[in-house]
Amino acid sequence: MLFYGGWFDVGYGLVLIGLVVSLWASWNVKSTFRRYQNDHNSRGLTAAQVARQILDDNGLYQIRIERVSGNLTDHYDPKGNVIRLSDSVHDSTSVAAIGVAAHECGHAVQHSVDYFPMQVRSAIIPVTQIGSRLWYIVFLLGMIFSNSYAGMPLQMAGILLFSLIVFFQLVTLPVEFNASSRAMQTLESRYILSGEELTKARKVLTAAALTYVAALLNSILQLIRLLNISKRNNRR
Repeated sequence: MLFYGGWFDVGYGLVLIGLVVSLWASWNVKSTFRRYQNDHNSRGLTAAQVARQILDDNGLYQIRIERVSGNLTDHYDPKGNVIRLSDSVHDSTSVAAIGVAAHECGHAVQHSVDYFPMQVRSAIIPVTQIGSRLWYIVFLLGMIFSNSYAGMPLQMAGILLFSLIVFFQLVTLPVEFNASSRAMQTLESRYILSGEELTKARKVLTAAALTYVAALLNSILQLIRLLNISKRNNRR
């Protein structure tokens, strides 16, 4: 059986741990952003204005800044040459919003200087998308045909496809941490934020970075669970 071992199986424990960590990370970034959402920067700059300044300072005049609906849906689109800032960020003068906008500009700068981890992440996106769509189907087929010669190879293929997701999330970590580091350095060196404002912006970006750490941990625990399921199934 795919879920052999019952509800108290160690595999479910791993899934539960990953779920709790992910939920905490999601709650943490939202609550941290809300905490500093009303702390406005002393210069009265909006997040969109700060983003434009950072982009121009780095010669990235071709990159547009657009508003996108939602809360914390901010992202950099390298194909469209655009940074999209969410409703809660675009026109806000809070240190939280400025930190988020500067982070997305950090991604744009990474792209312009061919930051290696970002190149790797971009290169593996197609195979990662394939893995995310197929891993469960392939692994499930391997469990169904576990008594045949095809069972074990299919299980390993499913696990390998899932491993692509883990590797993608692993490569994502330096990309995200570096973008935040660039953001903080720019905000300080350009005197956009200062003192406590920098501290508060850093807390927002740290909370955001922890969501990627949580996602990686969750996937690693899931990978261990898949290996455990496959190992026990093939002993039977």
